[in-house]
Amino acid sequence: MLAGSMVALVTPMDADGAINYADLGRLIDFHVGEGTQYLIIAGTTGESATLDHDEHLELLRRSCEIAAGRIPIIAGTGSNSTMQTLNLSRAAAKLPIAALLIVTPYYNKPTQEGMYRHFCTIADALEKPVILYNVPGRTAVDLKPETVARLATHGNIASIKEATGELDRVATLRQTCGPDFSLLSGDDATCCDFMLGGGDGVISVTANVAAAAMRRLCDAVEAMVVVGGKNSANTKRLAEIAEGNGCPVYLVETEDELDLESLSAYECVGVTAGASTPTWMISRVVRILEALPGKGESRLKQYGSKLVWLLLATNIYVS
Repeated sequence: MLAGSMVALVTPMDADGAINYADLGRLIDFHVGEGTQYLIIAGTTGESATLDHDEHLELLRRSCEIAAGRIPIIAGTGSNSTMQTLNLSRAAAKLPIAALLIVTPYYNKPTQEGMYRHFCTIADALEKPVILYNVPGRTAVDLKPETVARLATHGNIASIKEATGELDRVATLRQTCGPDFSLLSGDDATCCDFMLGGGDGVISVTANVAAAAMRRLCDAVEAMVVVGGKNSANTKRLAEIAEGNGCPVYLVETEDELDLESLSAYECVGVTAGASTPTWMISRVVRILEALPGKGESRLKQYGSKLVWLLLATNIYVS
């Protein structure tokens, strides 16, 4: 399954717009060393919209050559033209790539049926697996979950990069697309909750500069501590999400209820909390977990109005 920490790699360019392949080599070496699990070459972050056909293919070819089998490569080959996407995808598929990332047709604003036929036409003609890419904020069109569910039945469509940031979609997609269809977050700010809700990984922009941290985040949670009132509907829902993701759950109202003997056996412990749980209570729980053998320092980050404890230099993740 396509899963884990994937980077939407930037394409380094010189001042005249030429691709700097020496810097590309250094970036690929960096990600191999930092533990990134897949490279997305010529995605949106990789300037796909500004590359001509020959430049696009040369970037993919050189990336495969530099990677030399050390890390799998996914090729971005989507456009708003079915035929153009198909021609580029066929050429890219001749290279040693793992999959093709294909964005919804932008600007044209196709219907759901139009997008269904677009993706099926492309997948029918290819042997390499296809990853759907839904990013309405950039394309002005939204691939709805019911259309994704239809596409998931195609034998050559293996995954979706879902970049709406709408976390309610995760459960819907998991239920309708089945356990073998890979769900990848395309929104860094919500990727932690996306994976905790049943997603399989993230195609990340942040990983360009925090590759090791993003890999640790993707690997992080082996057990989940849920802090909050045991009769709270919100707390119960968080516990159900963690359990549904195959995670042992420890539901506590106070730090005195922590089962430290059991929790010390896990390398990576996550902590989440109900909406009404005070931040000071979460902080107490985190400090106790940090003191366990092998646990390190966690850091608190702010995304808009939401406080997120983010795994950066530790194997404790708190959301």
